[in-house]
Amino acid sequence: MRVSLTMSLPRQPSSATRARHALTTLLCLTDAGEDTRANLAVLISEACSNAVIHAAPDTTVDITIRIDDHVCVLEVGNRGVTPDDDTLAAGLPAPLTVGGRGLPLIAALADTATFVAGPPDRVLLRITKHLTEVRDA
Repeated sequence: MRVSLTMSLPRQPSSATRARHALTTLLCLTDAGEDTRANLAVLISEACSNAVIHAAPDTTVDITIRIDDHVCVLEVGNRGVTPDDDTLAAGLPAPLTVGGRGLPLIAALADTATFVAGPPDRVLLRITKHLTEVRDA
């Protein structure tokens, strides 16, 4: 199965909840297990919360959710700067002590998580999670 959703949400705290609800709805179409769905909910919530906090004023948080067979890819982007105003070619900051708990939590729960290089005023975090755990029928 392949399904995708792209949305631009306002830069406000409630956008993390909206993104989580959209992801949860899409995951209901899959056989992903409860733990995997819960981990993905935390991943999108943390990524969106970070984007809201660090986005430039009066901009949006752009989210893409792609489920392709047994892989879920979350992309959360915003106009702003990367952690510590660094230009990251890829990867997460090392050590993962920048800011709060968001990036370490994302790194722990995702199969992969990386900042994707782009224009200087654009931040895009790509998170991948395999849907290998199957829920009980």
